[in-house]
Formats: sequence, C-alpha cells, structure tokens
Amino acid sequence: MIEHGLLDDPKHRKKMPWSTFIKAHFQSMAACDFFTVEAWTSKGLTRFLVFFAIDLSSRRVQIAGIDEYPDEEWMLQQARNLSDPDHGVLEGKKFLIHDRDPLFTKEFKRTLRGSGVRTLKMPKQSPNLNAYSERFVQTVKNECTDKMIFFGQKHLRHVLTEFVTHYHEERPHQGLGNRRIIQSTLAPPTKGRIHCRERLGGLLKSYYRRAA
Repeated sequence: MIEHGLLDDPKHRKKMPWSTFIKAHFQSMAACDFFTVEAWTSKGLTRFLVFFAIDLSSRRVQIAGIDEYPDEEWMLQQARNLSDPDHGVLEGKKFLIHDRDPLFTKEFKRTLRGSGVRTLKMPKQSPNLNAYSERFVQTVKNECTDKMIFFGQKHLRHVLTEFVTHYHEERPHQGLGNRRIIQSTLAPPTKGRIHCRERLGGLLKSYYRRAA
C-alpha cells in the first residue's frame, strides 16, 4: 500500500509549509531586519545600519540599534535589548524570523535562545517570507527618511524615535482594520473641533478631537 501511494511512508519526514507555520504561530512570532540611512557627519556622508524588530501580530516595532559598523558584540547587546522582560518587543515571543545576514551569528542565536526565543533563518532569495519587516522599511523610508537630510547619528536616532511614536500611536494601519497599534481604551470623541498634531516640523501629521 505504501508503494502504491495509499499510505504515507513512515520513513519520509514531511515538512510543514512556511505559510502554514506562520499562520499556526502568528501570535508568538516576531521578525527582524536592517535598513540603511545616510547622514552627514564629520567624516562626510556616512551610511548607518538601523536594526529593528517587529511583532507580527500587533505590528509593534522596536528600533534596537543604529551603528556604522555593527559587529557580533554589538549584535549580542541588541539581542539582550530585544528580549528585555520590561521593554523588549520579544517579551512573550517564541520565534524570531531573520534573513541570512552573517551578523546573525551562533552567539546571537544562543543569546536569544537563553531568553526562550528560537531564531528561524529564511531560505535563500525569499524576501516575501519576511513581508512585515519589508513593509515597515518601505513605510519608514517613504514617509520619513527619504524626505529628510540627516546630520549625525544623534539626529537620525531622534527622527526615528519620533517616527516610531507616530507609527504606534497616531498612524492608522490598513492591516489592523485602520486602527492604531497603541490606542486608548476610551472611545474617541465623535463631536468637536478637529485638531492637527505635527511631528518633525509637520512632516508627520495626525488628526484628532479633544476629549470634552
């Protein structure tokens, strides 16, 4: 019956499709990635790597670190920051998706494993498997970094902090039914004058009604 395909071969180990795995573990998964931003420094135009992680279910993002030349020691510190029990986006998560960048070393994976997070390396040439991270990079570039000139790492960090606050608290997300990632438990006012909140000199705007 096995030879004729009527029974599964017990020696053949089936692998769960990636899409099925994602759906089954969605609430316990996060993803991480890098994106680059150029800034003017005393050395001239300098490229910085921004390392971030995103909670797939809530879309909450944490900018883990910004550095010109990240190395393994720097990555180990970012792993500890992400898994911090009070402020880390990986708190309560079981899996972290990442690409095949050599910065994701064995020590990086071992550090996260110690906090209960298992790392999952994506197959080659498969950016769609990390679609949530890719979408955040597109958003932050289109709405913020591509429209600004940066002067040093401190300035870049300030801008990204402002953007992430806007991204969490003020920007509606289509993937969440046009809700905000972090929103008040109270129902928003439906009457009254509409006000505009601006960040970064008006580059980021949101609209709201003041509570009575």
